[in-house]
Amino acid sequence: MLGIAQQWDGNSWGQAYRRVDFDQSPVTVAWEVTRACALACVHCRASAIPRRDPRELSTAEGFRLIDQVAELGCPILVFTGGDPLMRRDIFELLAHAAEQNLHVALSPSVTALVTQRSLARIKQSGVEMLHLSLDGSLAAIHDTFRGVPGSFQRTLEIVRDAAGVGLPFQIGTTVCRHNLHDLSCIAGTVERIGAAIWSVFFLVPTGRGRQDAMISPAEQGAVLDWLAQRSQTSSFRIRTTAAPAFRRVVAQRTAMDQRAQPESSGVTASMGDTPPDRRYGAMVTPGVTDGRGFCFVSHVGDVCPSGFLPVSAGNVRHYSLVELYRSSEVFQALRNPAMLKGKCGLCEFKRLCGGSRARAYAMTGDYLAADPSCSYEPGLLLDSGAARA
Repeated sequence: MLGIAQQWDGNSWGQAYRRVDFDQSPVTVAWEVTRACALACVHCRASAIPRRDPRELSTAEGFRLIDQVAELGCPILVFTGGDPLMRRDIFELLAHAAEQNLHVALSPSVTALVTQRSLARIKQSGVEMLHLSLDGSLAAIHDTFRGVPGSFQRTLEIVRDAAGVGLPFQIGTTVCRHNLHDLSCIAGTVERIGAAIWSVFFLVPTGRGRQDAMISPAEQGAVLDWLAQRSQTSSFRIRTTAAPAFRRVVAQRTAMDQRAQPESSGVTASMGDTPPDRRYGAMVTPGVTDGRGFCFVSHVGDVCPSGFLPVSAGNVRHYSLVELYRSSEVFQALRNPAMLKGKCGLCEFKRLCGGSRARAYAMTGDYLAADPSCSYEPGLLLDSGAARA
């Protein structure tokens, strides 16, 4: 299946698109270079630990992995953790990835390791985008969530320093019961500090993330609709993680716009070759989800559909990343909408959305089950022309 994958242009993460065959290549590979981290975030997927695991991929193994990412044809490599800056060889790894013509992003923890000097080295190493987390518009909300007093102020200082060295940044926010009431204010903060992207993650109960911290399906639907509306006026782009239903919401809104303004051309919710609707922050063609356009490599080399779907297809110490992504049973199943079960399997938006496979696995033990966080009932808009299975 061909999908239109959104990339950045090296300067602004702007509207540059290229074709990617999801069966052959992911758009993004995320490598958890370490699980070591000084923070104690209440939702941490990795259940991060204070010290590095001796089983981590070595520098030489990391170089080989990066070479395989390039061989796979993947344009984007994200270095994540834990805290990647806990590795002494991180700048070597970043530079090697840039030398392979990969678009490189880095997701450091907000600690004393992120200094003006380290940010300058990060920029010099070829990193094109910094990912920073902000889970509240106020210190009282964010610091409680992150488990470290002062992390809110430190985040704002790093934002200032990143701008000082010309390093674009995106803000990631984990949506849960703790900060649901604060999302509008967080969006205002994201706008004020000049982020290029607001990456909105909907909590998956894995690692230290707890199911009782999740918002309800109805609340998630309301947030997605609000995000689609907010994206029309934001200076930043909005994208979601573990909420592929955002694409359905955008498609539905686009279809309603078409019916309301039948004379307007160039806006489509079809899944053909038409470019995405640029009025919204998501695209209306089949998008990147767990195992479909995305894969994750753990600190010990296990290859999974995502960090939130910890089902290993194999280990890069024994198999090629190229082989595992293209041929493993789990990845092939996740790229086949016909394999979906329950209402996700019946849904007319299953190729466009497909549901959160990570949340289905976390809550049911079956990554092909219906997404428990989706409130949409299949067939409600079959006559809208918004999407077809």
